[in-house]
Amino acid sequence: MANGSGVKTNEREGTRAQAKYIRISAYKVREVLDLIRGQHVQRAAEILRFTERDAALVVGKVLASAVANAENNDGIPADELFVATAYADEGVTLKRFRPRARGRAGRIRKRTCHVTIIVSRMPEDELRRYQAKQQAEAAARRARRVAGGRAGQAGQGGGGDGGRAARFRRNRGKGGDTTTPTTTAGADDQVTDDHIEADEAIEDATAADVAEATTDTAETTEEATETTGEAATDTADAAGTTGEAAGEPEAAPDEETN
Repeated sequence: MANGSGVKTNEREGTRAQAKYIRISAYKVREVLDLIRGQHVQRAAEILRFTERDAALVVGKVLASAVANAENNDGIPADELFVATAYADEGVTLKRFRPRARGRAGRIRKRTCHVTIIVSRMPEDELRRYQAKQQAEAAARRARRVAGGRAGQAGQGGGGDGGRAARFRRNRGKGGDTTTPTTTAGADDQVTDDHIEADEAIEDATAADVAEATTDTAETTEEATETTGEAATDTADAAGTTGEAAGEPEAAPDEETN
């Protein structure tokens, strides 16, 4: 199979490794090879490690062999290698038969393949970009790790403080190192102060909500009391009116004149 440059796939320059007569079909191996073609060897190894295919185990061994050949035979460091090409050719097919009904036989084809991986040194521009990316990622991981450690130490400092600051530092210090640092960076103090201010703002907002709810409850209770008093007054007035009506004598009927 030829590529766009006119060079055949199996004639590309680089260090190669090959595994022959692998008892897996070439179709299944090619699906795994498509995942690592053109990748850096470290990235390709990571992809194969988490690929849930049986062919990934064989391809991983061939890749490791190619990298070892490049390091030992050609003197190229593994950090500068990438998978230039990878392909799987069909090998011999083992033919077996299984007895079937009425004296017939069912054919079983046990296919094999030859796996080849070629690794080469990355171009200079791509190698520089890859190394710069790796250094940036390593620096970012180191910065996050240092910031997390300093934040944990800052959470344990200031044991003599009182109030919310002390509670915050004690809570941040749980489960960490028991040693108390002698010095703390100003940035860490600023982060701690920001967390304390945020906690205070949350507590103040909660207290305001509680006070407002208490005021609303008191007003509702007062209104209910006034309503009850008015109802009691109206009931008393109605009772008095009924008593007055009951105390008045009934008018005597007029006597008839003979």
